[in-house]
Amino acid sequence: MTTNNYLKPLAMLENLESRAVLKATVKARAALAELQGLTNSLPNPHLLIATLSLQEARESSEIEDIVTTQDELYRSNYKARQFTSASAKEVHDYAVALTFGFDIVQKTGLLTNNTICEIQKNIEHNNAGFRKQGGTVLKNEKTDEVIHTPPQTEQEVLNLMGALEAFINNNDLSDYDELVKMALIHHQFESIHPFYDGNGRTGRIINILYLCKQGLLDTPVLYISSYLNQHKSDYYKHLQHVRETGDWEEWILYMLKAVQITSQDTLRTIKRLLALMQEHKHIIKATFPKMYSHELINHLFTHPYTKVEFAKDELDIHRNTARNYLNKLVKIGILDKIEHGNEYYYLNTSLCGLFTK
Repeated sequence: MTTNNYLKPLAMLENLESRAVLKATVKARAALAELQGLTNSLPNPHLLIATLSLQEARESSEIEDIVTTQDELYRSNYKARQFTSASAKEVHDYAVALTFGFDIVQKTGLLTNNTICEIQKNIEHNNAGFRKQGGTVLKNEKTDEVIHTPPQTEQEVLNLMGALEAFINNNDLSDYDELVKMALIHHQFESIHPFYDGNGRTGRIINILYLCKQGLLDTPVLYISSYLNQHKSDYYKHLQHVRETGDWEEWILYMLKAVQITSQDTLRTIKRLLALMQEHKHIIKATFPKMYSHELINHLFTHPYTKVEFAKDELDIHRNTARNYLNKLVKIGILDKIEHGNEYYYLNTSLCGLFTK
């Protein structure tokens, strides 16, 4: 069991930007700036939010052992509350919580505890708020050993989250680089463990929203959880190392590497997505010029899996027209038609392929 000495206010931490950290920060910032530049040049960046937020949600949920397939994910529809599995529902809930938080940060320029509580509420669908009772401990899943005891009293949690809220929103409290601050904020939040459930996923949403709040991202398209998920054992090891030793360097370097690698990966994914979208535009325009519309293209890239009902509602067309459109796209190889139970789904196979590991 560890002590809580590392939970002192983040503004009091000194000498964290070592030579290694500064070098890693430069690389991470360059990769993030390139991603930001590409997204700023897009005519419809909100399309990326719809597509990529689900990928971030899937990776983040997988860290919590909430595993869903691309197939389950895309055959679900959040608006209609139609889900293929409980895991798919949880992933969609995460994506909605991310979008909700982004909208608030955009409007207010702040990331407050009230917003953080609303994000957790969207994920867990409860009104419990911050923990009010003791007894919460974090254990090693294999050995059942207690590895971390977060603050136990309601007042401790409130005090620490108040200080964290101030650090997130008051840039004058620390002159560390924003990416270093993001690493500190994430560690502090996960160590406070303010909620009964949903701390991991809420904390990873805070990562993205903090970068958006600080102007490093204009749209929440960086799915940093992919790196954390692929290096999950290192993620937990570095979290715990800070708690046990007070040495922050390896944790900060790990998070900076996560930003750099996922920025580069996301950049490649977006470029492939845009190329595929252009290819589909040209094919549909040339083959079915009367059927072509920007709305149709956006629909196909917002819903890698679609069906007649979805197309009818979003394109505001008759059901028979929607069916006719989708079947025509099957004939020219844009979509694959898949029978599942008593209904048909139309799969944008090329788009799903972009996200297959």
